[in-house]
Amino acid sequence: MIVDQIIAASLVLTTPILLAAMGGLVNRRAGIVNIALDAKMLAGAFVAVVVSSATGGWFFAVLAAAVAGAAIGLLFSLVVTRAGANMIVAGLGLNVFVAGVIGFILNWVYDSSGTLRLPDVQLLPRLLPEQVSNVPVVGLALSELEPLTVFAWVSVAVLPFMLAHIRIGLWLRATGNAPQVARAMGISAPNVQDFSTAFAGFFSGLGGAHLALASIGLFNEGLTAGRGFIALAAFYFGRDRPLTTALVCLLFGFLDASQIRMQTAGLPPKLIGTIPYLMVLVALVIAGWRAHRGKAAAA
Repeated sequence: MIVDQIIAASLVLTTPILLAAMGGLVNRRAGIVNIALDAKMLAGAFVAVVVSSATGGWFFAVLAAAVAGAAIGLLFSLVVTRAGANMIVAGLGLNVFVAGVIGFILNWVYDSSGTLRLPDVQLLPRLLPEQVSNVPVVGLALSELEPLTVFAWVSVAVLPFMLAHIRIGLWLRATGNAPQVARAMGISAPNVQDFSTAFAGFFSGLGGAHLALASIGLFNEGLTAGRGFIALAAFYFGRDRPLTTALVCLLFGFLDASQIRMQTAGLPPKLIGTIPYLMVLVALVIAGWRAHRGKAAAA
């Protein structure tokens, strides 16, 4: 029973990280290191709760969250590609700015400090009947499946084909790997990068919507808990490959689910809660070491 619960929780906790990582991966293929994924996830979660309460449904809430993330992503991209801002500084600034704006709206509009609970918020629907929970080991995970989890894993299967065979995928790779060649081919690198950053924002907004509507139906200023940075580490460690990145996200989801289970066993929650973030540091160190070793071998 414990194994079933950990598998189900791992799948749920993987989804928002996986969505943000798939968007960030595409963005990095175009040459943009997007460290503002967390801001778009936070905005997506906030918009999803507000729109779901206003409409009484989940579909338009999810769509609005994705559009909000894409709009913020496009704004970030324009600052980088048109105004020439440093992408790292701009990304950090955007994270702070979005968190500040949402905090202001919570205080000014909703008279709330940190947490927003609204009526009639509809959670994401389960796709399979409850009877599938009787299937051994994976039954509970199957019973928890909802549209965004399925969409996230479908994107893992589709993205490799898109990046390798579809024209926009080839443009993305050319822009990120050889911008001079892309310009010679008549490809507008800024336009391609703007598209990829909006794409990353769209997926990150979906990740935020999942955080808000998968099970809790409310918004909190700390809801993302750094998952945008975990997604960043995932596609770095996965070398911008969708399948490898997805497996890394699944590992982070498993660690997150395991640390929750360990907290219920009576272990110190603050110490156990650091496990996923320690793994992020380890993943980034290993990724940096591999890149350094590759450059040394090439030299």
